[in-house]
Amino acid sequence: MAEPLVLDDPADPRLHDYTGLTDVELRRRREPAEGLFIAEGEKVIRRAVAAGYGMRSMLLSAKWTEAMADVIAAADCPVYVMEPRLAERVTGYHVHRGALASMRREPLPRAAGLLAAARRVAVLEGVNDHTNIGAIFRSAAALGMDAVLLSPDCADPLYRRSVKVSMGAVFSVPYARLDPWPAGLESVREAGFRLLALTPAETAVDIDEAAPHRLERAALMLGAEGEGLSRRALAAADTPVRIPMAHDVDSLNVGAAAAVAFYAVTAGRPAH
Repeated sequence: MAEPLVLDDPADPRLHDYTGLTDVELRRRREPAEGLFIAEGEKVIRRAVAAGYGMRSMLLSAKWTEAMADVIAAADCPVYVMEPRLAERVTGYHVHRGALASMRREPLPRAAGLLAAARRVAVLEGVNDHTNIGAIFRSAAALGMDAVLLSPDCADPLYRRSVKVSMGAVFSVPYARLDPWPAGLESVREAGFRLLALTPAETAVDIDEAAPHRLERAALMLGAEGEGLSRRALAAADTPVRIPMAHDVDSLNVGAAAAVAFYAVTAGRPAH
Protein backbone atom coordinates (compact mmCIF):
# COMPACT_ATOMS: atom_id res chain seq x y z
CA MET A 1 0.00 0.00 0.00
CA ALA A 2 1.26 3.46 -0.92
CA GLU A 3 1.42 5.95 1.95
CA PRO A 4 0.31 9.43 0.79
CA LEU A 5 3.07 12.00 1.17
CA VAL A 6 2.23 15.69 1.60
CA LEU A 7 4.41 17.99 -0.53
CA ASP A 8 4.58 21.76 -0.17
CA ASP A 9 7.21 22.72 -2.75
CA PRO A 10 6.04 23.11 -6.37
CA ALA A 11 9.67 22.78 -7.48
CA ASP A 12 10.06 19.35 -5.85
CA PRO A 13 11.77 17.14 -8.48
CA ARG A 14 9.46 14.27 -7.58
CA LEU A 15 6.70 16.21 -9.37
CA HIS A 16 8.56 16.28 -12.68
CA ASP A 17 5.91 14.22 -14.50
CA TYR A 18 3.28 16.89 -13.80
CA THR A 19 5.14 20.07 -14.72
CA GLY A 20 3.92 22.34 -17.50
CA LEU A 21 0.82 20.35 -18.44
CA THR A 22 -0.56 23.32 -20.41
CA ASP A 23 2.51 23.50 -22.67
CA VAL A 24 1.15 21.38 -25.53
CA GLU A 25 4.29 21.29 -27.65
CA LEU A 26 6.50 20.41 -24.68
CA ARG A 27 4.19 17.66 -23.47
CA ARG A 28 3.77 16.21 -26.97
CA ARG A 29 7.53 15.73 -27.10
CA ARG A 30 8.14 14.77 -23.49
CA GLU A 31 5.46 12.22 -22.80
CA PRO A 32 6.20 9.67 -25.55
CA ALA A 33 9.95 10.16 -25.05
CA GLU A 34 9.65 9.53 -21.31
CA GLY A 35 7.13 6.71 -21.69
CA LEU A 36 4.30 8.32 -19.75
CA PHE A 37 0.88 9.90 -20.11
CA ILE A 38 -1.34 11.80 -17.69
CA ALA A 39 -4.75 10.55 -16.58
CA GLU A 40 -6.99 13.23 -15.05
CA GLY A 41 -9.98 12.65 -12.81
CA GLU A 42 -11.16 9.68 -10.78
CA LYS A 43 -13.05 7.90 -13.58
CA VAL A 44 -10.24 8.22 -16.09
CA ILE A 45 -7.61 7.06 -13.60
CA ARG A 46 -9.70 4.04 -12.67
CA ARG A 47 -10.26 3.17 -16.33
CA ALA A 48 -6.54 3.45 -17.06
CA VAL A 49 -5.73 1.12 -14.19
CA ALA A 50 -8.49 -1.32 -15.22
CA ALA A 51 -7.07 -1.34 -18.75
CA GLY A 52 -3.75 -2.56 -17.37
CA TYR A 53 -1.62 0.58 -17.50
CA GLY A 54 0.95 0.80 -14.72
CA MET A 55 1.05 3.85 -12.50
CA ARG A 56 4.22 5.90 -11.96
CA SER A 57 2.74 8.22 -9.32
CA MET A 58 -0.39 10.09 -8.27
CA LEU A 59 -0.93 13.76 -7.41
CA LEU A 60 -4.06 14.46 -5.37
CA SER A 61 -5.66 17.23 -3.41
CA ALA A 62 -6.42 16.20 0.17
CA LYS A 63 -10.18 15.84 -0.34
CA TRP A 64 -9.62 13.20 -3.03
CA THR A 65 -7.59 10.82 -0.88
CA GLU A 66 -10.76 9.28 0.58
CA ALA A 67 -12.49 8.82 -2.80
CA MET A 68 -9.33 7.23 -4.20
CA ALA A 69 -8.55 5.19 -1.08
CA ASP A 70 -8.89 1.81 -2.80
CA VAL A 71 -6.69 2.91 -5.71
CA ILE A 72 -4.10 4.23 -3.25
CA ALA A 73 -4.23 0.96 -1.29
CA ALA A 74 -3.49 -1.04 -4.45
CA ALA A 75 -0.82 1.32 -5.75
CA ASP A 76 2.86 0.40 -5.71
CA CYS A 77 3.99 3.92 -6.58
CA PRO A 78 4.36 7.25 -4.78
CA VAL A 79 1.17 9.14 -3.95
CA TYR A 80 1.65 12.87 -3.48
CA VAL A 81 -0.86 15.17 -1.77
CA MET A 82 -0.74 18.89 -2.42
CA GLU A 83 -2.89 21.95 -1.83
CA PRO A 84 -4.73 22.98 -5.03
CA ARG A 85 -3.04 26.40 -5.20
CA LEU A 86 0.39 24.76 -5.08
CA ALA A 87 -0.59 22.03 -7.55
CA GLU A 88 -1.67 24.77 -9.95
CA ARG A 89 1.87 26.15 -9.89
CA VAL A 90 3.18 22.72 -10.84
CA THR A 91 0.73 21.91 -13.62
CA GLY A 92 0.01 25.40 -14.95
CA TYR A 93 -3.76 25.21 -14.44
CA HIS A 94 -6.38 24.58 -11.77
CA VAL A 95 -6.96 20.84 -11.57
CA HIS A 96 -10.75 20.88 -11.25
CA ARG A 97 -11.08 17.13 -10.77
CA GLY A 98 -8.46 17.13 -8.02
CA ALA A 99 -6.71 13.95 -9.10
CA LEU A 100 -3.90 13.27 -11.56
CA ALA A 101 -1.91 10.13 -12.24
CA SER A 102 1.21 9.62 -14.28
CA MET A 103 0.78 6.33 -16.16
CA ARG A 104 3.25 4.15 -18.05
CA ARG A 105 2.78 3.86 -21.80
CA GLU A 106 2.70 0.44 -23.42
CA PRO A 107 4.26 -0.34 -26.83
CA LEU A 108 1.75 0.13 -29.64
CA PRO A 109 0.56 -3.03 -31.40
CA ARG A 110 1.26 -3.54 -35.09
CA ALA A 111 -1.52 -2.60 -37.48
CA ALA A 112 -1.47 -6.07 -39.03
CA GLY A 113 -2.28 -7.68 -35.70
CA LEU A 114 -5.27 -5.42 -35.12
CA LEU A 115 -6.60 -5.97 -38.63
CA ALA A 116 -6.44 -9.74 -38.24
CA ALA A 117 -8.87 -9.64 -35.34
CA ALA A 118 -11.15 -6.80 -36.51
CA ARG A 119 -14.14 -6.34 -38.81
CA ARG A 120 -14.88 -2.65 -38.36
CA VAL A 121 -12.01 -0.17 -38.18
CA ALA A 122 -11.63 3.60 -38.36
CA VAL A 123 -8.69 5.01 -40.30
CA LEU A 124 -7.75 8.60 -39.46
CA GLU A 125 -5.58 10.88 -41.59
CA GLY A 126 -4.03 14.05 -40.20
CA VAL A 127 -6.47 14.45 -37.30
CA ASN A 128 -4.17 16.52 -35.10
CA ASP A 129 -6.69 18.15 -32.79
CA HIS A 130 -6.67 16.39 -29.42
CA THR A 131 -10.32 17.19 -28.72
CA ASN A 132 -11.38 15.59 -32.00
CA ILE A 133 -9.22 12.54 -31.34
CA GLY A 134 -10.85 12.10 -27.94
CA ALA A 135 -14.36 12.52 -29.35
CA ILE A 136 -13.69 10.03 -32.15
CA PHE A 137 -12.36 7.40 -29.75
CA ARG A 138 -15.35 7.86 -27.47
CA SER A 139 -17.72 7.29 -30.39
CA ALA A 140 -15.63 4.37 -31.66
CA ALA A 141 -15.93 2.67 -28.26
CA ALA A 142 -19.62 3.42 -27.80
CA LEU A 143 -20.64 2.34 -31.31
CA GLY A 144 -18.63 -0.87 -31.53
CA MET A 145 -15.67 -0.11 -33.78
CA ASP A 146 -13.01 -2.76 -33.32
CA ALA A 147 -9.86 -0.67 -33.82
CA VAL A 148 -8.49 2.69 -34.93
CA LEU A 149 -5.57 3.16 -37.33
CA LEU A 150 -3.77 6.51 -37.31
CA SER A 151 -1.66 8.16 -39.99
CA PRO A 152 1.78 9.16 -38.68
CA ASP A 153 0.74 12.82 -38.30
CA CYS A 154 -2.38 12.21 -36.18
CA ALA A 155 -2.43 13.54 -32.62
CA ASP A 156 -1.53 11.33 -29.67
CA PRO A 157 -4.62 9.55 -28.25
CA LEU A 158 -2.89 9.41 -24.84
CA TYR A 159 -2.34 13.17 -24.60
CA ARG A 160 -4.18 14.47 -21.52
CA ARG A 161 -6.85 16.38 -23.47
CA SER A 162 -7.61 13.40 -25.73
CA VAL A 163 -7.92 11.06 -22.76
CA LYS A 164 -10.15 13.52 -20.88
CA VAL A 165 -12.53 14.18 -23.80
CA SER A 166 -12.81 10.46 -24.50
CA MET A 167 -13.58 9.79 -20.82
CA GLY A 168 -11.00 7.03 -20.94
CA ALA A 169 -12.42 5.39 -24.08
CA VAL A 170 -8.92 5.56 -25.60
CA PHE A 171 -8.12 2.67 -23.25
CA SER A 172 -10.99 0.56 -24.64
CA VAL A 173 -10.33 0.70 -28.39
CA PRO A 174 -7.00 -0.72 -29.63
CA TYR A 175 -5.09 1.51 -32.02
CA ALA A 176 -1.93 1.52 -34.09
CA ARG A 177 -0.03 3.82 -36.44
CA LEU A 178 -0.36 2.99 -40.13
CA ASP A 179 3.01 3.70 -41.69
CA PRO A 180 3.97 4.38 -44.44
CA TRP A 181 1.10 6.65 -45.39
CA PRO A 182 -0.92 6.37 -47.57
CA ALA A 183 0.83 3.30 -49.00
CA GLY A 184 -0.07 1.42 -45.81
CA LEU A 185 -3.73 1.52 -46.84
CA GLU A 186 -2.98 -1.30 -49.26
CA SER A 187 -2.26 -3.57 -46.28
CA VAL A 188 -5.76 -2.77 -44.97
CA ARG A 189 -7.27 -3.81 -48.31
CA GLU A 190 -5.12 -6.96 -48.39
CA ALA A 191 -6.53 -7.89 -44.98
CA GLY A 192 -9.96 -8.06 -46.58
CA PHE A 193 -11.33 -4.61 -45.78
CA ARG A 194 -13.24 -2.36 -48.15
CA LEU A 195 -11.91 1.19 -47.80
CA LEU A 196 -14.73 3.72 -47.47
CA ALA A 197 -13.56 7.34 -47.64
CA LEU A 198 -15.86 9.82 -45.88
CA THR A 199 -16.10 13.02 -47.95
CA PRO A 200 -18.71 15.76 -48.52
CA ALA A 201 -18.17 15.55 -52.30
CA GLU A 202 -21.40 15.48 -54.31
CA THR A 203 -20.03 12.62 -56.38
CA ALA A 204 -19.73 10.35 -53.32
CA VAL A 205 -22.24 7.61 -52.61
CA ASP A 206 -24.70 8.27 -49.79
CA ILE A 207 -23.53 6.16 -46.87
CA ASP A 208 -26.94 4.46 -46.55
CA GLU A 209 -26.75 3.36 -50.19
CA ALA A 210 -23.26 1.99 -49.66
CA ALA A 211 -24.73 -0.19 -46.85
CA PRO A 212 -21.41 -0.59 -45.02
CA HIS A 213 -23.05 -2.62 -42.25
CA ARG A 214 -23.52 -5.44 -44.77
CA LEU A 215 -19.84 -5.63 -45.64
CA GLU A 216 -17.87 -8.45 -44.09
CA ARG A 217 -15.04 -6.04 -43.30
CA ALA A 218 -15.20 -2.26 -43.54
CA ALA A 219 -12.57 0.42 -42.95
CA LEU A 220 -13.96 3.94 -42.63
CA MET A 221 -11.47 6.67 -43.53
CA LEU A 222 -11.80 10.14 -41.96
CA GLY A 223 -9.68 13.24 -42.54
CA ALA A 224 -8.78 16.31 -40.54
CA GLU A 225 -11.21 19.08 -39.64
CA GLY A 226 -11.72 21.41 -42.60
CA GLU A 227 -9.20 19.80 -44.93
CA GLY A 228 -10.72 16.35 -45.04
CA LEU A 229 -8.93 13.42 -46.61
CA SER A 230 -6.01 14.18 -48.90
CA ARG A 231 -6.24 13.50 -52.63
CA ARG A 232 -3.80 10.62 -52.24
CA ALA A 233 -5.91 9.03 -49.51
CA LEU A 234 -9.09 9.46 -51.53
CA ALA A 235 -7.39 7.89 -54.54
CA ALA A 236 -6.42 4.88 -52.42
CA ALA A 237 -10.00 4.27 -51.25
CA ASP A 238 -12.44 1.80 -52.79
CA THR A 239 -15.58 3.91 -52.38
CA PRO A 240 -16.12 7.58 -51.45
CA VAL A 241 -19.15 7.91 -49.15
CA ARG A 242 -20.99 10.94 -47.79
CA ILE A 243 -23.47 11.72 -45.05
CA PRO A 244 -26.52 13.36 -46.66
CA MET A 245 -26.95 16.96 -45.48
CA ALA A 246 -29.96 19.28 -45.19
CA HIS A 247 -30.46 23.06 -44.94
CA ASP A 248 -27.40 23.80 -47.08
CA VAL A 249 -24.99 22.49 -44.43
CA ASP A 250 -21.96 21.19 -46.31
CA SER A 251 -20.35 19.03 -43.62
CA LEU A 252 -20.17 18.13 -39.93
CA ASN A 253 -17.38 18.48 -37.40
CA VAL A 254 -15.17 15.40 -37.81
CA GLY A 255 -16.12 14.17 -34.34
CA ALA A 256 -19.84 14.37 -35.13
CA ALA A 257 -19.35 12.91 -38.61
CA ALA A 258 -17.42 10.01 -37.12
CA ALA A 259 -20.26 9.17 -34.73
CA VAL A 260 -22.85 9.17 -37.52
CA ALA A 261 -20.64 7.11 -39.83
CA PHE A 262 -19.65 4.63 -37.11
CA TYR A 263 -23.32 3.92 -36.48
CA ALA A 264 -23.89 3.33 -40.19
CA VAL A 265 -20.89 1.00 -40.36
CA THR A 266 -21.74 -1.06 -37.28
CA ALA A 267 -25.56 -1.19 -37.25
CA GLY A 268 -26.83 -4.60 -38.27
CA ARG A 269 -23.34 -6.00 -38.63
CA PRO A 270 -23.28 -9.65 -39.73
CA ALA A 271 -23.06 -12.28 -37.01
CA HIS A 272 -19.68 -13.85 -36.30
